[in-house]
Amino acid sequence: MVTAMAQPQAQRYGKTAEEWSALLPREADLPSEVYPMENSLHAAQVRLLVTILEAYWADRHDYFIGDNLTVYFSYEQTKKHDFRGPDFFVVTDTDPRHRNSWVIWEENKFPDLIIELLSETTVDNDRGVKKDEYERRFRTPEYFWYSPETGEFAGFRLRGERYEEIPLDERGWRWSEVLNLYLGAHEGFLRYFTPRGELLPTPLMEAQQQARRADSEKQRADKLAARLRELGLDPDQL
Repeated sequence: MVTAMAQPQAQRYGKTAEEWSALLPREADLPSEVYPMENSLHAAQVRLLVTILEAYWADRHDYFIGDNLTVYFSYEQTKKHDFRGPDFFVVTDTDPRHRNSWVIWEENKFPDLIIELLSETTVDNDRGVKKDEYERRFRTPEYFWYSPETGEFAGFRLRGERYEEIPLDERGWRWSEVLNLYLGAHEGFLRYFTPRGELLPTPLMEAQQQARRADSEKQRADKLAARLRELGLDPDQL
């Protein structure tokens, strides 16, 4: 489906939105065309954002996460390669199936949250051109940027027609209404925190915590069984 905001653009070229929809390339024919991550630090940061949120939302099936994936949003774009490839974005209320790219005229929806990682080569673009485009054209409700190198962290929420900065709390975190989580720096990486202020663990940390809990419960059970035997009772018969 062609988006409502694309209707005037379609009409300007003498075709209806429905006619353009039949002519435009589809997601299956539009592979992602973004550059690799700046360095291994940025790649590690994106992996953390993706894997932790996927684990936290394991019971949800109504969202899509894109990492370094092309967002195709205009008719001219496919010919001019005028695309955007956010480092990380989230779309809610959508099918979680895998995609080659995010194609606006098929999905009829822009990202709900975007995070860009700052670097020497992208910092001006992320603070200026991209911020303006995500605000005015994408109408993305929340936009954050973070630098794993310097710790620079900013966040904006769409209020009416313009972005307003999301205030920092006393811990240096910013609240995301889209995620219902805080975002903030922890040991040099941008991480998620629950409304109660708890750090969301990585999948590995969660597995280790579960293993420790299981080991602790086994130790308690063994001690109880030993005490029962001291009292002349067989724990297996109780």
